[in-house]
Amino acid sequence: MTTISPDEASLTQAILDIKAKNSSLGISKIQAQILRDHSEWTVSEKRVKKILQSQGLVQSPIPQILYPSSREIPGFDLTEWIGKSDSEKVAVRYFDQRKGKGLVAKTAIKTGDVLWKEDPWILAPEWEIYDLQQKSIACGYCSTPFPDPSSRLIIPCASEPPSSQCPIRFCNRLCYNRAQRTHPLVCLAQNPAVNPLIKYARNATWMGLHALAQSAAKLLLLSQLEDQSVYKHHWEIWRSFAELGMEERHNSNPYLIRSGKPEPDRAAWKNAFKLFVEAFHEPPSPSHKKKLAKIFRKKPVPLELKTEFFEYSGFLRGLGRMGLNTEAHGGIYVVHSHINHNCNPNISIRHLDQRTALSKITVIAKRDIEEGEELFITYVNPELPYKARQSELAEWGFGSCDCKRCMEDSKKQSKSGEKGGEGNAAMDDLASELKAGLGVF
Repeated sequence: MTTISPDEASLTQAILDIKAKNSSLGISKIQAQILRDHSEWTVSEKRVKKILQSQGLVQSPIPQILYPSSREIPGFDLTEWIGKSDSEKVAVRYFDQRKGKGLVAKTAIKTGDVLWKEDPWILAPEWEIYDLQQKSIACGYCSTPFPDPSSRLIIPCASEPPSSQCPIRFCNRLCYNRAQRTHPLVCLAQNPAVNPLIKYARNATWMGLHALAQSAAKLLLLSQLEDQSVYKHHWEIWRSFAELGMEERHNSNPYLIRSGKPEPDRAAWKNAFKLFVEAFHEPPSPSHKKKLAKIFRKKPVPLELKTEFFEYSGFLRGLGRMGLNTEAHGGIYVVHSHINHNCNPNISIRHLDQRTALSKITVIAKRDIEEGEELFITYVNPELPYKARQSELAEWGFGSCDCKRCMEDSKKQSKSGEKGGEGNAAMDDLASELKAGLGVF
């Protein structure tokens, strides 16, 4: 017998009729009754549940809310990342399990003062800069465009053979040497298995995937060093970055569930994972396997890295980490990753060294900051009105923002309803700051 899928109105009425006769019936029993009453229909439990929910006849289970987690770095020394003089201006403080760690001022700071400058732990530059790197006209480490591409100071990648030469070049010997902690594994010549992954990330303009590839490359290469203390130190840094897995972000977030936002693109996640494993662990080509084995000839890959990057759940956690910790222009910065959110921040992040070190960030005080006061940046576009800011924060599991600005906006909204722009003059320049340098918010 041929079966049909009933239209929404007919199915809804049938469900309401059954429910009116016996309100105690659950979803599976209602579905079974529908199929008995309408043998020509094909109806799934999922569809019955959806209609019951839309009619307010069944409650959706309330998920356990998960917030991003972070941890302190054992024995963390700020001077390693921002120097002695700047480290005397700020200190790390652990607040609580929900909020995690943050930064506070160790001394009074004046408006316009530079708190610190910082180089990235890894860099997955904006794609416009990446394209310049691939054209050999921007440094493959610090991402600074070359003032003179013919300069003798510029050093090419040492990949072999010449027929497969990597296009990446470096400002000078310092950038070249520093790049060796990541570049060999993301070099299209030294590790050609990475090419499909990078192409996929580029075509999808997926900065988080590119950042995860750079992070994995760094940790995998550090694991090959004789001095394992260096690797272990950076492994603890990786573990300290705020974390909320992609599945956890969606499945435990009441805002995403209530808002009716589309399901995440799990097919894209799985495809990216396949390419990721092939790039760094199991290349499909024998020649590519040989080249990868040459990079890993010293030591086997540690078990924790295999779990973290080559198991699907770990890969999704890594993508979540990138979404939470990547700065607007594509870098991950160790000290910067400690900074919490406020819709009226007291510091701003700038890329001021555009001619010598584009990837370096400069942290500047937006106003006078008292000793002991927490340092804040904004995680969202400050031009957005109250509800939109709250929604964007909620999407990443941060919960409701209760900063002074949001509390004031909430009171205004409760009195008169939200009015589109929230023309706060003090906020007008914040969006420009987030778009500063060569980036876009």
